[in-house]
Amino acid sequence: MFNVLLYEPEIPPNTGNSIRLCANTGAHLHLVGRLGFDLSAPQLKRAGLDYHDLARVSQHADLAACLAAIGPTRLHVIETDGARGFHEATFQPGDSFLFGRETSGLPEAVVAGLPPHERLRIPMRPGNRSLNLSNAVAVVVYEAWRQNGFAARD
Repeated sequence: MFNVLLYEPEIPPNTGNSIRLCANTGAHLHLVGRLGFDLSAPQLKRAGLDYHDLARVSQHADLAACLAAIGPTRLHVIETDGARGFHEATFQPGDSFLFGRETSGLPEAVVAGLPPHERLRIPMRPGNRSLNLSNAVAVVVYEAWRQNGFAARD
């Protein structure tokens, strides 16, 4: 139904939590670029519990390869400096959500190639930097799923 793209994730439990979330929502998780951990990391397995076999997870060398594998999609970039709040967007089945690294977000070279209107932010109190990656994924995916009536399609 939706695609979650984690760009070079660094912290295994965040990816494990995202695996579990994707298994429970029907989203397809795409791991993009160099990972900051091995996919057999115990923390990843522990956070994902027994949901690894229930989730669709793909690994891609880079963002271009990921987008080519997904095919036609509307790409929403979730960044702290997004042009508008994620809650202002209208999501459709097949949409893709791109999240950056836990410590540094998306590289400027990636962001520069994307139109500003595709960049969304999650509102936070002034002076705060960001949410935990897996929490941000959950907030956005559940809003997209809610907008589509929690339809149980793949």
